[in-house]
Amino acid sequence: MPIRQYRPTSPGRRLASVSTFAEITRSKPEKSLITFRKAHSGRNAQGKITVRHRGGGEKRFIRMVDFVQERFNIPAKVVSIEYDPNRQARIALVHYANGEKQYLLAPEGLQVGATVVASRSRVELSVGNRMPLEAIPPGTVICNVEIIPGKGGELARSAGTTVKLLAIDGPFAQIELPSKEIRLVSKNCLATVGQVSNPDAMHLRVGKAGRKRHMGWRPTVRGKAQNPNDHPHGGGEGNQPIGLKAPKTKWGKLAFGVKTRQPHKYSDRMILKRRPR
Repeated sequence: MPIRQYRPTSPGRRLASVSTFAEITRSKPEKSLITFRKAHSGRNAQGKITVRHRGGGEKRFIRMVDFVQERFNIPAKVVSIEYDPNRQARIALVHYANGEKQYLLAPEGLQVGATVVASRSRVELSVGNRMPLEAIPPGTVICNVEIIPGKGGELARSAGTTVKLLAIDGPFAQIELPSKEIRLVSKNCLATVGQVSNPDAMHLRVGKAGRKRHMGWRPTVRGKAQNPNDHPHGGGEGNQPIGLKAPKTKWGKLAFGVKTRQPHKYSDRMILKRRPR
């Protein structure tokens, strides 16, 4: 996906970049596969704000993407590559041989007219095909990997991400995650061959505050620009440092670099090598 940069005709244009959407082949979604997304503006069922700085934004429809892909051994033809406002990756509309339609997470290089298939056994090692880890040769680049067999893909679903299959060891498969963590998952877990589409999404620059408002993000005030009774970083005459040994959140908890993983978590035994800190 190429990135387009405009001439700096305004301060917002000067630093902004956009996608060319060259790979998109259809502009309107499949009506039978969308549902309305109600905006909550960061509020819970009691109406209290639990996520700050959310609100507004464009109206969106949820595309019902199939991460399980349990229609095994039924060929599916790629009809279109579409934009999904709820994720950075592109999605593919496929028509199964039995007449069903479904959205799938599109790998990079998947073309309109291609045929993809999901199976519980070994199938052709081509982009978009889905099979168990034990049927995939070690060293293969994969994405949309399951953690629990049959639950659906949970790992490597963001734009441009990949997982590397290292080896099959007994009932488990060793995989290297994008964070360089090496962990074990069941060799019966399904994975899709290829890299998630739209790898250049990480290079996009928003450029101006108005685009963030369209995304549903409201302005954020820095802690050091607030008063002492509003934030631990607040107070002081003029531009002052935070005056603390470590940055803190608005509620006084340590921020930036603090380990948040639950100690002695049940899945610790599945991690062979921790991600670098």
